[in-house]
Amino acid sequence: MNAKPSKNGQDSTATNSSENLSDFSTDRRVLLLSGMALVIGAMSAVVAKVLIWLINSITNLAFFQRISAAPAAPQDAHLGLWVIAVPVAGALIIGLMARYGSPKIRGHGIPEALEAILIGRSRMELKVALLKPVSSAVSIGTGGPFGAEGPIIMTGGAFGSLFAQLFHLSSAERKTLLVAGAAGGMSAIFGTPVAAVLLAVELLLFEWKPRSFIPVAISAIVASVLRLRLGIEAAPIFPIAPHAAPGGVELLIALGVGVLVGLGSGLLTTLVYAFEDLFQKLPIHWMWWPAIGAVFVGIGGYIDPRVLGVGYKIIHSLLSGEMVGMTLLGLLAAKALVWSIALCSGTSGGVLAPLLIMGGAMGAFVSHWLPVGDASLWAMVGMAGIMGGTMRSPFTGMIFVLELTHDLNALPALMAGSIAALGVTVLLLRRSILTEKIARRGLHITREYTVDPFNLLRVSEVMDENPPTIPASMTVAELADRIAAGDARLTRRQGTIIVDEQGLLAGIIARGDMMRAMPDIFTRTVLEAGKRDPVVTFPDELLNDAVAKMLKHDVGRLPVVERENPRHVVGYLGRADIMAARANHLEEEHTRERGEQ
Repeated sequence: MNAKPSKNGQDSTATNSSENLSDFSTDRRVLLLSGMALVIGAMSAVVAKVLIWLINSITNLAFFQRISAAPAAPQDAHLGLWVIAVPVAGALIIGLMARYGSPKIRGHGIPEALEAILIGRSRMELKVALLKPVSSAVSIGTGGPFGAEGPIIMTGGAFGSLFAQLFHLSSAERKTLLVAGAAGGMSAIFGTPVAAVLLAVELLLFEWKPRSFIPVAISAIVASVLRLRLGIEAAPIFPIAPHAAPGGVELLIALGVGVLVGLGSGLLTTLVYAFEDLFQKLPIHWMWWPAIGAVFVGIGGYIDPRVLGVGYKIIHSLLSGEMVGMTLLGLLAAKALVWSIALCSGTSGGVLAPLLIMGGAMGAFVSHWLPVGDASLWAMVGMAGIMGGTMRSPFTGMIFVLELTHDLNALPALMAGSIAALGVTVLLLRRSILTEKIARRGLHITREYTVDPFNLLRVSEVMDENPPTIPASMTVAELADRIAAGDARLTRRQGTIIVDEQGLLAGIIARGDMMRAMPDIFTRTVLEAGKRDPVVTFPDELLNDAVAKMLKHDVGRLPVVERENPRHVVGYLGRADIMAARANHLEEEHTRERGEQ
């Protein structure tokens, strides 16, 4: 960024010390956090392995009546009407675990992780870390139409938080390690380290700083490497034959598919919270809600077994172009309905895998009428689009699908679809499917990551360069008389800088100091009533750092002094100056001007 001129037209940074200028605020503690992230990444990979083992074991036991941890799909079982009883039994167990264990295991994981970050100072409980994977395994293993990624994000985050709590760390540093655990868990489940880091940035970190980005990336990389050592399926888990690089026609169509999927995302989000409102009206304890939702899961599974379980086989079929026509429409309708009801019932499970199925079904269904591409390509675009639209995470969506398939040529089409879907849902809906749940708990999240203008401006750009000063020998009464007489230079400031005989900084006196000096205002000098050796700031200091000094020392104004001579006053920074800087930023954002003729 170029140095900005000060008010007197001179370069305000010309005399800055080079060591005071930096692109980033990250310090050496990032090395400590990175070392901790290595451990957390390994822990997340182990947790992912345990979760997969639990899901497979429960699926085999519940649907095939055998003791095995081999991969199994509920839709391959033939239980007849008993398929309704299996999800209900699992839901009853989850309801009991939530009521008598921890209600925080309810839901799909990401909103709960967000809540821990926003209001829990990134502290999570041990029982959540233990109960969440078990409850999710029971839910998915008994046919719940969910994915494993939400639970592993919650569980990995819980273990990251617990590990962080063993050390003397700040809340922000605990947040970094919590998110490192979440990203590590997602990377271990899917073998998608880049998408895991992007999800962390777009949805969990609320910042883009090396301080947090580096440890989170390290955790995701470690988990991705260890997943192979632990025998988890090698990436890509949905390999497909590469498509040809898309041309202009394909990219325009990808935009159209993205718009369509964005509208579908909006309908899906509306459907989910419509069912949640219905559950809230039930006159029974929430412990029983998962069982009610499971009845619909079982009925849906009896009608169409494809809606049961994680559905990785269905995702692979969509990406291979094996599903076409009305079969896709039936799958889309059944999965959306069953998943929405089950999710709102308060059971435990993730949203990513179901979203991939529904987005892929949308894309593959419309491929029948598209003149170029094939069902596989448009299924990929639909998957990226539904993540961009429903979760408001467009970069995660496009890279996630890319890492799942390793079809690099499709990336431009994935980007077009994901961005188009995001645009539609941002304009139509105030919040995403994830943040709506947080909002209903009384919290608000802004998802627009911008640079704070206070981190761009320096004190010299907003300070009063010619502040009034008073001699240290002046009495408080004399100062009060000048203020009462309407001295404009004094009345517009809540504090006044005090100087000695040489005109150097001696102190500062505020209106409150004057009030506390009564009734001795005729005998007490301003230096005696005010504060000696006040907190100061420097012209080259970031405005954000100056504000931090104000908050730390509970003061509303700072003398601005030369860094080389800390007693030579060159300006004054008060609350009004700071508010004026903020007002200028808002004016730049919202004031529209005519273009130059």
